[in-house]
Amino acid sequence: MSKVLVDGDIIAYKSCYGTLDKPFEDTLDKMDSTMEYIGESCLFEPNNDHMEVFLTGKGNFRYDLYPEYKANRKGSTKPENLSLSYGYLIEEWGAKVSSEQEADDDISIRATELGPSCIVASIDKDFLQLPCNHFNFVKGTHTKVSEFEGLYSFYKQILTGDSVDNIKGLWQVGDKKATKILEGCKTEEDLWDCVLRAYDGDLDSVLLNGRLLWLRREEKELWGGYNKKEGSSEAD
Repeated sequence: MSKVLVDGDIIAYKSCYGTLDKPFEDTLDKMDSTMEYIGESCLFEPNNDHMEVFLTGKGNFRYDLYPEYKANRKGSTKPENLSLSYGYLIEEWGAKVSSEQEADDDISIRATELGPSCIVASIDKDFLQLPCNHFNFVKGTHTKVSEFEGLYSFYKQILTGDSVDNIKGLWQVGDKKATKILEGCKTEEDLWDCVLRAYDGDLDSVLLNGRLLWLRREEKELWGGYNKKEGSSEAD
C-alpha cells in the first residue's frame, strides 16, 4: 500500500483559522476530520500506519542563503492555539518535526526514498516539483507528476519566484511569460539553458533562487544547478 505524506503545517494553520472564536475542541475535530478525509481519499483501506505527518520546527538554512526569505511575513500574527495544534498532531498522529529545514524538505526527502508511488497530501504548489502522486485535500484533486513535469515546475518557479516566500523572480515574469520562455523545452538541459538565458547569464541569481525553491532530496543538500557533463542537476 502506498504511503501518504501529509503536510501538517497546512492542516494546523487551516484548522486554527477555520475555528477562530470557537472552543479548541473544534480545532482538534477539524484536524482529525481532515486527516481522516485524506486517508479515505488516498488509501483503499485507510490505515494510520500508512500516513506520515510532517511539521516545520526550528531553523531553516534558507535564511542563511537569503536573509530576506519570508521577510514579507514579519509582523504577521500566527493563529491562536497553533502550538497546541502542533502538539496534538505530534501526540495523536505521530507527526515528525523538521530541524534546520522546512517540513517540505522532510516530505521531499521521504518521497525520494519511497519513490513515485507515494502520495503527497498538501495544497502547496511547491510540491509539484516532486515526481510522485499528489492529493490536494482542499480541492479534492489527485495529480500524478512525472520526472520532467517536476523539473519543469521547478525551473518555472525560478523564473516567476514565489511572492509568498519573498523570493524574487524575473521582473514582470508571471505564469504566462514563464510558460512562453520555456516553450519547446523537452529536457532538463533545455530548461536550464532557457532559464539562464532569460536571466542574461546571471548564474548567481539562478543558483540562489534555485536553492531557495528546491526541495531537498537528501539531508543537507544544496541545489547546484544543471551539470551538462553529468546530464542532470547536481547537489553541493
